[in-house]
Amino acid sequence: MIKFQSFLSGSSGNCTYITDDNTHILVDCGATAKYITACLNRLGVLPTKIDAVLITHEHRDHVSGAGVFARKYGTPIIATSKTIDAMHSITGNIPDSCISSCTSHEEFKIGGINVRPFSISHDASEPVGYRLSDKDGTFTVATDLGHISDELIDDLSGSDSIIIEANHDLEMLRTGIYPYHLKRRILGERGHLSNDACATLCAMLAKSGTKSFWLGHLSKENNIPTLAFETVREVLKKEGFSVGADVGLGVLPANWLN
Repeated sequence: MIKFQSFLSGSSGNCTYITDDNTHILVDCGATAKYITACLNRLGVLPTKIDAVLITHEHRDHVSGAGVFARKYGTPIIATSKTIDAMHSITGNIPDSCISSCTSHEEFKIGGINVRPFSISHDASEPVGYRLSDKDGTFTVATDLGHISDELIDDLSGSDSIIIEANHDLEMLRTGIYPYHLKRRILGERGHLSNDACATLCAMLAKSGTKSFWLGHLSKENNIPTLAFETVREVLKKEGFSVGADVGLGVLPANWLN
């Protein structure tokens, strides 16, 4: 059975630990190797036990610690080919023996976990999310989504549990301190999902059988955890799903160790 622990989630950093108790995977490595090692220590997992780091895209909050982690522990880093090319300016050199490429919708296996990357709409070179599955179910990491498309719905449908983006409250963003060009980027089709868009997507996925939603990548400046939670809960309720009875709903902390 696949289990997870989010180490960080948000614009300051992203890293999720995933395991079936035999295979150990990180999705993104957007913090110092020291911080991620401290998180693993809390779980009783040695950093040398990590079988691979899956990178979603090359932005600093997703890759800042990947290079150090690979060089220090010899951990395999897996990403799409364009992401690999784009992230070197942040990660520094990663030994060839520690890096390999993946392709959207082409499944591969890490230990006992099947991994299927899928394309997402974000302002990066070749961004993806990841579906991870074993014989007991499917867990998906889907942040930095930009907008909801039919293809995205297909890629997410059937997930038992999902980390899904609820980046901002529309009113907080529109009236907030961000400059216009940044607001426009966030609201664009290659930006981030709002609480409202996330709620709509969660309702769609609940109808396809998803039982557990974890809201992630919340903006520190343009969102509040309770607001994100209530926005999604209300839409699920309107669609006939009771949180706590029919589906699970939670909000990931920005920083797990704090």
